[in-house]
Amino acid sequence: MDLKAELLEKSRHVAQKSYGEIQVGDKAQITKEIRDEDILTFAKLTGDVNPVHIDDDFAQRTMFKERIAHGMLSASFISTVLGTQLPGTNTIYLSQNLKFKAPVKIGDIVTAIAEVVEKRDDKKIIKLKTNLVNQNQKVVVEGEAVIMKME
Repeated sequence: MDLKAELLEKSRHVAQKSYGEIQVGDKAQITKEIRDEDILTFAKLTGDVNPVHIDDDFAQRTMFKERIAHGMLSASFISTVLGTQLPGTNTIYLSQNLKFKAPVKIGDIVTAIAEVVEKRDDKKIIKLKTNLVNQNQKVVVEGEAVIMKME
């Protein structure tokens, strides 16, 4: 199966909740193990080849003592939750704020969690608390998203 066909098949499983079905307090999450290949692919895709992400020798001389994932790679899993789980289809990203609290390293297992904290019915706007935690339940990325739910 080619890449487009594979992704189209996966897209058939995206949540299809209407604005009215979504309630304050609703939560969704996805979990992903961060692999060396993910970091290298992200570097190639974006052009962010900062050596702290791709060069073991360089990274050993930093405060992290090893390579770390790009902050935006980690944060991108928040977009995955919003676009595929909650709210799912017909979600339009309006804004996202992020605070990077701790590094994400190769082998870390991160869970992106989104929780509905507010709804604005007149414009179908939803505000969500968006956090990313590692396998030790440490918050590595903290944020808030605002989306519009198109019906």
